[in-house]
Amino acid sequence: MTEQIKAFILRNHLKPGDPLPTESVLCESLGASRSSVREAIKTLSALDIVEVRHGHGMYVGRLSLVALVESLAFRVQLSSRDDFTVLGEVIGVRQLLEQGLAASLVAALEEPHFDALAALVSEMRELADKGETFVEQDRAFHLLLMEPLKIDLVQQLTGAFWDVHSMVAPLLAPSTADGRETADAHAEIVAAARRRDVAAFQAAIEAHYGPVRKQLATHLRDSGNGVDGRPGGR
Repeated sequence: MTEQIKAFILRNHLKPGDPLPTESVLCESLGASRSSVREAIKTLSALDIVEVRHGHGMYVGRLSLVALVESLAFRVQLSSRDDFTVLGEVIGVRQLLEQGLAASLVAALEEPHFDALAALVSEMRELADKGETFVEQDRAFHLLLMEPLKIDLVQQLTGAFWDVHSMVAPLLAPSTADGRETADAHAEIVAAARRRDVAAFQAAIEAHYGPVRKQLATHLRDSGNGVDGRPGGR
């Protein structure tokens, strides 16, 4: 039934935010029972394909990546030999995405973006010097970095990957030195973008992921497992 409702949305050219018919109308249109439609709506709601607004009706969802985040975060936190395999893969995909878009980002970023990014870096450094984490600032930095591209899926993926990271980060116990290193790497990203230097921008992106990769390798070494099956692997 979920596939039938998705087909109904596509067939009627409905867009995110558009209202859906009532349950009774859907039942009649799809030739289905109320219970099967209701169960399908629950499933689609969990996937953000359908949004149920109590007292107002049903709407086509905004198609967020909430389900992806929950699934990835759960997989990362499963107690198994491959505890942090998924986190390592998320880091790799994020790096590939940002480095692959480097030329477009360097060309699209403007002075107001640089100022806002630099302000976030300052906050990161202040928090790192206090021995505190700065997940919110880091997430905001990468969302802002991608904002000039005006590609909604890229924005959603960036936010989704950071949501996964923030759920798992407490298990890695980063050091103060790692925090300062990460903040400095963000500063290098901004500096390279200001110079319109694509190669330096890509190098700074790689350096940015250094601390978290180091934390991941340390955890895997201490637990006796590497993500590729060897101590400290990857």
